[in-house]
Amino acid sequence: MTAAATATGLALGLTTSAALVAGAGLAMSSTALVLAALAEHDETATAHGRDAFGVLLFQDLAVIPMLALLPLLAGGAPAGGSNLMLAMKGLFAIAIVIAGGRLVVRPALSFIARHGSRDVFTAAALLLVIAAALLMEALGLSMSLGAFLAGVLLADSEFRHELEADIEPFKGLLMGLFFMAVGMSADLALFAERPLMVVGLACGLLVLKGAVMYGIARAAGRSDEHSQRLAVGLSEGGEFAFVLFATAATLGALPSGLAALLVLVVTVSMLIAPALFAAHRKLLAAWQARRSEPDYDRIDEPGNPVIIAGFGRFGQIVARVLRMAGIPFTALEASWQQVDFVRRFGNRIYYGDATRIELLHAAKAGEAKLLVLAIDDVEASLRTAALVREHFPQLRIVARARNRVHHFRLRDLGVQAIHRETFVSSLEAAHDALRQLGYDAAQAARAIALFRRHDEAQLDAQYAVSQDEDRYLQTTRQAAEQLRELFEADAAQQRTTSSHEEIRR
Repeated sequence: MTAAATATGLALGLTTSAALVAGAGLAMSSTALVLAALAEHDETATAHGRDAFGVLLFQDLAVIPMLALLPLLAGGAPAGGSNLMLAMKGLFAIAIVIAGGRLVVRPALSFIARHGSRDVFTAAALLLVIAAALLMEALGLSMSLGAFLAGVLLADSEFRHELEADIEPFKGLLMGLFFMAVGMSADLALFAERPLMVVGLACGLLVLKGAVMYGIARAAGRSDEHSQRLAVGLSEGGEFAFVLFATAATLGALPSGLAALLVLVVTVSMLIAPALFAAHRKLLAAWQARRSEPDYDRIDEPGNPVIIAGFGRFGQIVARVLRMAGIPFTALEASWQQVDFVRRFGNRIYYGDATRIELLHAAKAGEAKLLVLAIDDVEASLRTAALVREHFPQLRIVARARNRVHHFRLRDLGVQAIHRETFVSSLEAAHDALRQLGYDAAQAARAIALFRRHDEAQLDAQYAVSQDEDRYLQTTRQAAEQLRELFEADAAQQRTTSSHEEIRR
């Protein structure tokens, strides 16, 4: 099963169990808390964000065998026989639910999707959750375990996206239901009686779990910063602790007083976690700001005909082509981390900020023929272009533009050779898409060429009115209609030409 399918299963199983299984109230709270914090700071796709997501998935999936095997920890059974039987029944039920889901659920959902309405389809999925929950309850196990399993099965089907869309409007309500359930299960009298113990244990949980996560991350070869972010993000207790403690207390594996205390500890850890995230992020930012960056490199080599400002993905590709052609260049990069990374592969690169006039002089910009402006940051790119235009007017510029606005601002500075960074690759992808859809090579190439000519002409037209927002929007709306008419006229001309050729034959 893919990570995406498993994640969807977590959302489906836990949110539907919150609505349908009274008292469970699960809504992916801890997982949602961490993922929301990562998404808020655009860190979901980072290395530590992906690691955090993987750990959260494993952490939530691990509850299945833990709930099934809890009866083995319960006391009071002679030689553990009945408890062992209950655990075996739980594992057997899990196997039945998974096997039955694959053999029955998919065909049933396919039939309903073809012959029933959307409401019937959603109701059938929720009925599956109820059935799995009741089956687990009949075996003496947690209803939440059945709901969770049913959600994972639904997520593993081809209908997971439709089901996820159906329950999307209820996620906020279910999250509120979760916290209501936690509040009702928490023994506030116990907290009032021993607040220091509860808070101390919660802090101990945060420190211990964070230390374990930090050690695992470091042992796996992650950087110190990466390990810190992962440890802080995953230090709080998980939402399944409430289910595990309640089930353990019911089975006699934990004293009820200890279970109530542990529920409070996990609850407080989840309340402290957001403040801990924010504090760590501020401390980390302050630490990074205080880190002494190395001095800019001295450029002591003779001048080269080409200067490449910005040595990221765009600049490196240009550099490789120039190297292949035997054209020497001087590469400048303002990020010392990027410089260190690139130098590992044997590339010659200088650490320096191209927006500084002294660096351009050191790079012999007055003797160079061409500047490849490949800086990723838009404002730094524009400052460099303005500086070169003012002090080195003879230096031609080939610039990278991130978007149309960046393109327009570069043109305002007099830069003419501007390349939008994703435009050509997007056209190539569109060409492949047309070929896959049955266009022959000539038809696909003609369609792409037609679009490219129209888009470049439209770019000039939009640049002319870029200072007038109303006219800019009007030009944008007209462009889509003009492109459609142009394409239809071209298609009609091709049909006419083909007919004439057939007549001549």
